[in-house]
Amino acid sequence: VQLQASGGGLVQAGGSLRLSCAASGINFNLYRMGWYRQAPGKQREWVAFVTSGGTTNYADSVEDRFTCSRDDRKKTVYLEMETLKPEDTAVYYCYAETRSRTKYWGQGTQVTVSS
Repeated sequence: VQLQASGGGLVQAGGSLRLSCAASGINFNLYRMGWYRQAPGKQREWVAFVTSGGTTNYADSVEDRFTCSRDDRKKTVYLEMETLKPEDTAVYYCYAETRSRTKYWGQGTQVTVSS
């Protein structure tokens, strides 16, 4: 299983970024896909997921600002981030989750939001 995240970078507060995570080695259609993030000195926290059926769920801190989506033909999950805040600064990790709750992780992509 390989998950390759991309799209991170430096952006000013109020700006937008789109993260992508391309998967290989899995039957992508069957997996719940999502994102966690880890800020410096903090524990990794869950951000959002999208189920194989297209249902999404978000952490309260990103609700109404982030959109998680998937393209099953491209085997890619996306995280569209808008109205970014300095507290969104973190390394963002994508994951693939099986029905038995086993998670596979990508390598992470850095998002830095300047004030």
